[in-house]
Amino acid sequence: MKKPIAWSIAGVDPTGLAGSHVDVEIFKHFNVESCAIIAAVTAQNTSGVTAIAPLSADHIAAQCNALWQEFKPNVIKMGMLGMIKTHEKILQFLENYSGLSVLDPVLSSSTGNSLILENEKQYINSLIRLFPYVDVVTPNRIEAEKILGRQLGSYEEIQEAAHALLALGAKNILLKGGHVKDSLLSQDYWTNGQESFWLANKRLPNKNYRGTGCTLSSAIAACLALGYSIKDALVIAKMYVHRGIRNSIEVVKGTARVFHDAWPENQIDLPYLSPNPLKQEPPSFKTCHTELYPVVDRSHWLEKLLPLGIKTIQLRIKDLQGKQLAEEVKRSVRLAKKYSATLFINDYWELAIQYGAEGVHLGQEDLLGADITKIRQAGLYLGISTHCYYEVATAHTFNPSYIACGPIYSTTSKVMSFKPQGIEQLQRWRRTLQYPLVAIGGISLERLPNVLKTNVQGISLISAITKAADPDRVTKQLLKTIREQAYGE
Repeated sequence: MKKPIAWSIAGVDPTGLAGSHVDVEIFKHFNVESCAIIAAVTAQNTSGVTAIAPLSADHIAAQCNALWQEFKPNVIKMGMLGMIKTHEKILQFLENYSGLSVLDPVLSSSTGNSLILENEKQYINSLIRLFPYVDVVTPNRIEAEKILGRQLGSYEEIQEAAHALLALGAKNILLKGGHVKDSLLSQDYWTNGQESFWLANKRLPNKNYRGTGCTLSSAIAACLALGYSIKDALVIAKMYVHRGIRNSIEVVKGTARVFHDAWPENQIDLPYLSPNPLKQEPPSFKTCHTELYPVVDRSHWLEKLLPLGIKTIQLRIKDLQGKQLAEEVKRSVRLAKKYSATLFINDYWELAIQYGAEGVHLGQEDLLGADITKIRQAGLYLGISTHCYYEVATAHTFNPSYIACGPIYSTTSKVMSFKPQGIEQLQRWRRTLQYPLVAIGGISLERLPNVLKTNVQGISLISAITKAADPDRVTKQLLKTIREQAYGE
């Protein structure tokens, strides 16, 4: 399979700690074909920049034209661009370019030296002209201050600034708030004008980490080249940067090289994704063991399945309201207690609390409408559905009892806007997440052994049981297969 192609248009840092060196290295780690277009060559070390030699705009255009003949990009990542005349050439190119692009509006080095050789205001005004042609712009707080001509000292001001940058023509803004020092968390704000969220990671020891901006924007570009959505790309890139800082290597006293490696697969690097900035890391729900985990739509299924040895079950009702719904929940709770089983109620968290169910399962669309504090205070388990990195990061913010990942295979149980994740991605989730994982979506008795090989803690099924010709026989066989794998029974 042919690799996607990403271009880097950036400057050269001879230390290799930032700029085009880093861009190319990251693309390779993400298994993306890389091309490097050089806009400027700097003379610098960890103490500062001593000279800048921008390449001519015509030469930069020639590099683009030469590469276009054989290496048409899926994504272009732009960093240090050199001169105003270069903006003109890049603008002409972007006007006829239909792929994706990411702009890291580099105005100064990590050491604080300006990288602008011309009038700063004129340079910034020229750079802004690129915004309408770029898919994601990733300024840090200091760069946003220079572009907007105002100071940003709070998270509220960061939000306002991001929307002001959108008003300049940008489609998506990720404003890096790591420079706000009043928090134990490093938090970035994303918005496209219609939606927005914060991405928060635990703040790591303060050092001069070189190339973090290059790393973030290049990781975003690599993920976009691989076909990930912008939201997913932001989450994965944040994971990549946090791991890089966490494992950074000090090159001289006080200055560290960001660590680069393959795909990030550690929950410690997964950001919390929330509509508002966090004040602290969120509290955890108690964890639970799910094993075979049927999802059913009526209490009579509990009466049928619980005597067979099912210990965890979910009641998911979408076609009842009022008294009928309440009666089904009430009866299901009674049956679960009779057979010492854990019952999760899908969506209706208030009824779950009222009638004494042990758990609540929420979809992504239900999270904002639920009172998570009340669910936690009631001592319930919380399970959350996820289908992608963006949703996993959202679930992570609630520290749930388990995370459900799916669909693993194509499913007819519900209409899905997400393509099947497959066994390979399920294995990656298992390597990445410390939460108990529940696999769901299109799992059958025949597919079960491959799912079990991933060592997920729970297998959730709907139609494989409820639409089976003989649900009792299928359930017994499913339990037997799972327990043989888990316990060698």
